[in-house]
Amino acid sequence: WEACVHSNEAKAEGRAELIPSIKLRHCCLLRNQRCLTAYLYDRLLRMRALRWEYGSVLPANVRFHMCAEEVQWFSQYKKSLASFMRSLGGGEGLDLTQDMKPPKSLYIEVRCLKDHGEFEIDDGTVILLKKNSQHFLPRWKCEQLIRQGVLEHVVS
Repeated sequence: WEACVHSNEAKAEGRAELIPSIKLRHCCLLRNQRCLTAYLYDRLLRMRALRWEYGSVLPANVRFHMCAEEVQWFSQYKKSLASFMRSLGGGEGLDLTQDMKPPKSLYIEVRCLKDHGEFEIDDGTVILLKKNSQHFLPRWKCEQLIRQGVLEHVVS
């Protein structure tokens, strides 16, 4: 539309030689707009994938590379996802971020990479997660901590 307005002004002023330049500029602006929109959409998809990969708390080095609007979008997305997951499973909720890959066994051996404090499992047992300690725990309770870098899966 803008190109038509400028083209009409150029015609009216007797400067028809400017019309191709005006149309080229307009096409360039539209292309740049499409490229920018595609870039922003790709960033949005990557931020959404970060929620599934790292959980609701992003590592500092990832957050550092996000602008304020992206941090705000991520925060809103994790709230929406949490609200949706709470609504599933007959009122008890269902954590869709667990078991991203089918487990080979229900329990895994893990090593604590940093001090994390107390950690309670389903049967009420409280385990102290201290750096370099190893534990045999339910896989679904550990996956989030593994993604956050607190635990590592010990493969024997």
